[in-house]
Amino acid sequence: MAIASDRVYGGQEGDQRRSDRRSQLIEAGLDLLGSADGDHALTVRGVCKQAGLATRYFYESFPDRDALTVAVYDHVVERIATSTLDAVTHAGPGEREIVRAGVRNIVREVAEDPRHGRLMFSVAQSSAVLAQRRLDSSRLFAGLVTKQTVGYYEVAESPRLDLAAHFMVGGLAQTLTAWLNGTVTLPEEELVDTCTELLLSMAIHTR
Repeated sequence: MAIASDRVYGGQEGDQRRSDRRSQLIEAGLDLLGSADGDHALTVRGVCKQAGLATRYFYESFPDRDALTVAVYDHVVERIATSTLDAVTHAGPGEREIVRAGVRNIVREVAEDPRHGRLMFSVAQSSAVLAQRRLDSSRLFAGLVTKQTVGYYEVAESPRLDLAAHFMVGGLAQTLTAWLNGTVTLPEEELVDTCTELLLSMAIHTR
């Protein structure tokens, strides 16, 4: 016999409602963590208020606020990684077309939703959880660069290639940080073109 929380309300099963509430909490967490000022004191009560949910619903999806922080960050990284791989996969056959497609997609992602860029790159966020997640995502994106390089140039993986991949990822991240906060004032397309050329020049040293 199903418990009350699993019954159908408004045409939605209990699992679907829980999934929807979890998505609401992640979106609310992104609103707070990715705000222009950042939220250094992310609280369960504050997130629930932002999501328009009672506090009790937080704990059906997350054991604590750190778990929500991780979920929010992973949600953003997965979105950007997936869309960038798709853009690269459907780019033209040339080296420049492939690199530009990847760069343009990342720039578009953070331009269309600056919360993503602030969450991923802003040094204003001092959370130890975010610091570790940023380190993990840097390794992820460096790994994707390495994989694409090995496949395109038919070269073997090596410490030199790993170094170049981390240099590219770190340099692009810092550039996007400066662009988002207004330190770099290039128009979007010029930013994409310049970053593309810089990455192509680095790629020469991986072959």
